[in-house]
Amino acid sequence: MVLNRYDMNTLQENNCEMGSSILLVDDDEPFVKRLGRAMEKRGFTVNTALTVSEGKLLTEKLLPRYAVIDLRLEDGSGLEVVELLRSKRPDSRIVVLTGYGAIATAVAAVKMGATDYLSKPSDAEDIMNALLVGEQNKPPPPENPMSADRVRWEHIQRVFELCNRNVSETARRLSMHRRTLQRILAKRSPK
Repeated sequence: MVLNRYDMNTLQENNCEMGSSILLVDDDEPFVKRLGRAMEKRGFTVNTALTVSEGKLLTEKLLPRYAVIDLRLEDGSGLEVVELLRSKRPDSRIVVLTGYGAIATAVAAVKMGATDYLSKPSDAEDIMNALLVGEQNKPPPPENPMSADRVRWEHIQRVFELCNRNVSETARRLSMHRRTLQRILAKRSPK
């Protein structure tokens, strides 16, 4: 098990014992595997689930100290796992991940017991910072935050998906001209 100086100091500062259990719940299997390997390198005992039902089962069985949970899963909302974990283990630290960053869902996640809320893509370092930050401290800002253009594009894509990919309805809800929206949708996402 290899830990860099930052990881060791962070674990000690936050009174985290080596081998702390972490539950990763996400339906993106390659992402879960990558994140699982990164968390194992940082000294965690990793358990993974791809669905809400698997996440609930592992929560009941293991009562993990830490959890990283995707908001939208194939069989429901990750908030169900957040709520269950918070009720079973109030001292757990939970980070909710989502590809659709919205204020309303962030508020809902925090109200249900999430420690922090991150939008995808998030790397292992951002997730570690969110999991291990002290109660009074704020995590450092991300090294590569999304640009304003990217945030705008993500919001438009989310509304477009919520409107069942109906351009006219999306344009109406976003108060923009339909042709302007079509031009934006035809372009690739900004970096």
